[in-house]
Amino acid sequence: MSKQVIDYNGEPVGVVVPDAEWLKFVAVKYQVWDLDARRFRSAAEARAAVEAHLASEAMTSRPGLAA
Repeated sequence: MSKQVIDYNGEPVGVVVPDAEWLKFVAVKYQVWDLDARRFRSAAEARAAVEAHLASEAMTSRPGLAA
């Protein structure tokens, strides 16, 4: 396993690096800082987590939707 860049909408937001049997996410953009150091089984799993996280952030930052 080697490091892999994780993109979101064509923009690099982090990398995954080997960490024992896992891949550790290293955030390079503030928007995904909450995912920094999380471990994933694959780069695809990390990408899915980034997408879910950013979709959640978009929902809470829209006017009228945040509590």
